[in-house]
Amino acid sequence: MSISMMKFLNQTLCLFLVLSVSMTTMSFAQTCSKYKFSSNNVFASCNDLPFLDSFLHYTYDSSTGTLHIAYRHTKLTSGKWVAWAVNPTSTGMVGAQAIVAYPQSDGTVRVYTSPIRSYQTSLQEGDLSFNVSGLSATYENNEMVVLASLSLSQELGNGGTINTVWQDGSMSGNSPLPHPTSGNNVRSVSTLNVVSGVSAAAGGAGGSSKLRKRNIHGILNGVSWGIMMPVGAIIARYLRVAKSANPAWFYIHVFCQASAYIIGVAGWATGLKLGGDSPGIQYSTHRSIGIALFSLATVQVFAMFLRPKPEHKHRLYWNIYHHSIGYTLIILGVVNVFKGLEILSPKKQWKNAYTGIIVALAIVAALLEVFTWYVVIKRRKLEESAKSAPHGASNGTRSQYA
Repeated sequence: MSISMMKFLNQTLCLFLVLSVSMTTMSFAQTCSKYKFSSNNVFASCNDLPFLDSFLHYTYDSSTGTLHIAYRHTKLTSGKWVAWAVNPTSTGMVGAQAIVAYPQSDGTVRVYTSPIRSYQTSLQEGDLSFNVSGLSATYENNEMVVLASLSLSQELGNGGTINTVWQDGSMSGNSPLPHPTSGNNVRSVSTLNVVSGVSAAAGGAGGSSKLRKRNIHGILNGVSWGIMMPVGAIIARYLRVAKSANPAWFYIHVFCQASAYIIGVAGWATGLKLGGDSPGIQYSTHRSIGIALFSLATVQVFAMFLRPKPEHKHRLYWNIYHHSIGYTLIILGVVNVFKGLEILSPKKQWKNAYTGIIVALAIVAALLEVFTWYVVIKRRKLEESAKSAPHGASNGTRSQYA
């Protein structure tokens, strides 16, 4: 019976591993080349911006250094603002020279320029570091179109390449509110070469590096706190029922949880680094849970050195503490992985895959719980029968790892 249980557990863990690596990616293409403006404006080039349902049409006049642009933001509901900006100094938000537009309650559209000097900007109107002319905007059929001509002769010092940023956010009356600081709203940056028309994710070693760090942070923490910790708990609770697995289950449990802790600490450290690199972006709940996870896990690790022997009178209290902290870590870990997925906003199948893993582990745990109680009850009956037998039976010894 114990051998069959071990085979069942191995098959279950194999299934779980298959689920964890069966994530695929999907993509879809948009096009701006066939769009016709109602004002009959024609532009030499256009780019489908990768985030926020946006498009940029432009013509660059090299003789005057003027960039004529039309920024389109589709699927825009009322009560929202949009912005498109050139950042002459960096690839991020601070330093961006923005054009902001939003529909007003009277049906008109307000469009103006706003220099971004800090993360706490309220998008106040002001002059940009370059001249802007022909500024106008229309809002029709949930689409905002912003037209402008930018004099960029002083900003094109890198072979015609500029840093661009675009955003959207909610309104409070006629006042723009801060935009979301997660998902596509932190990815909407790119570089644009107005001469060649080449557009790419901004930053090279900056923007893409930060996104790579975010992904590494998510993977490390998802695997450690969100997967390995629950698996380690399942091993400890159910594999120990098999007498032949003693003391192997203990060492497997320790290895799994120690590995999860080491990987989790690495993920936690990348989170601290990301927070330090993004002073204006705060994820308070995610951060607080992460700190709690690290603190509780560290206490749990050091508490192993204070573990009393099974026959010690304080062992019961240590077990209660150990199990309580352990299950708390599992719950907080899973919750924080979902919080992280909300922040990263990856493709839907990533969240679906992780949800499937957690559901699979929960089903496995439920089945093993029933099986464990079946084994325990049957074993007790056999022991009681053996005790009541004429010749009696010897009592079993308790494992020092229990």
